[in-house]
Amino acid sequence: MCAITSAHLTLLRVVDVAQQRVRRSASVFKLLWRAAGILLTLSVVRYAAVAAASDFTPTGPSITLTPVYTYRIIATYPHDPSAFTQGLLFAEGMLYEGTGWYGASSVRRVELTSGTVLQQHNLDAEYFGEGIAVVSDTLYQLTWQNRVAFTYDKTSFRPLGVFSYTTEGWGLTYDGQRLIMSDGSPVLYFRDPATFAVLGQITVTDAGLPVARLNELEYINGEVWANVWMTDWIARIDPASGRVTGWVDLSHLMAPHPRLSDPDAVLNGIAWDEVGKRLFVTGKRWPALFEIEVRRLLFLPLVLRS
Repeated sequence: MCAITSAHLTLLRVVDVAQQRVRRSASVFKLLWRAAGILLTLSVVRYAAVAAASDFTPTGPSITLTPVYTYRIIATYPHDPSAFTQGLLFAEGMLYEGTGWYGASSVRRVELTSGTVLQQHNLDAEYFGEGIAVVSDTLYQLTWQNRVAFTYDKTSFRPLGVFSYTTEGWGLTYDGQRLIMSDGSPVLYFRDPATFAVLGQITVTDAGLPVARLNELEYINGEVWANVWMTDWIARIDPASGRVTGWVDLSHLMAPHPRLSDPDAVLNGIAWDEVGKRLFVTGKRWPALFEIEVRRLLFLPLVLRS
């Protein structure tokens, strides 16, 4: 009787240990399965969202995980709430800003800390100002549908000349050799600063899908950073391939400030201080300009459109 009881107890222990191991393995498997399901679902949602936002047909892989970055506010500065920001850059300790809207378009030199407009050149009322860029001592400014770009002396804002182009004008930046221009489509154009002739172009894609509505541009450490119009996203773009290498999510950036009721008052404006390694962002008719630091999120699929 004792021998049978001992054998039964041993067998029960073996069975119990085996069951515990199976349960643990099943739990781990279930967790992994659920995690994989969540990632797949979010990736599909992301793919569908990008597709819905695009005017083009997918041309490559449909599901990828592009790195996503969030932000930390380093400093906040005043910004003219009447400025319909279309272009922004930082050079020699000053902000340069291009503003839009018919009858309110201008190019400005602005003191960073106070937001004071130190110098301003106004465009004629028929022009809607857009992106700006600086090449040496020349300041360039696009127009939206007028299809002309103006050039100015960077110091005096004295008009120097006019270039024409065949598309709309949205964003403009400079990579040290070429001007880079957006027109609201997924295409970026590389232009000769001397003649404004097109030297080449790329189509910007993410997950094989063209990314449209590329707006204000900034060249940062070998990448083109682009606001995506009417969103809180900045695309980080490889200028050689057109592939989006990362997304910066600036949601709730204006949360500490009064809510903007103007539907056109959206995120637009990226400026990089190459000397101080500082990043500035603002928006159209925003009362504030922010210095931010970006931080990468881990394993978080992007939902481009809500």
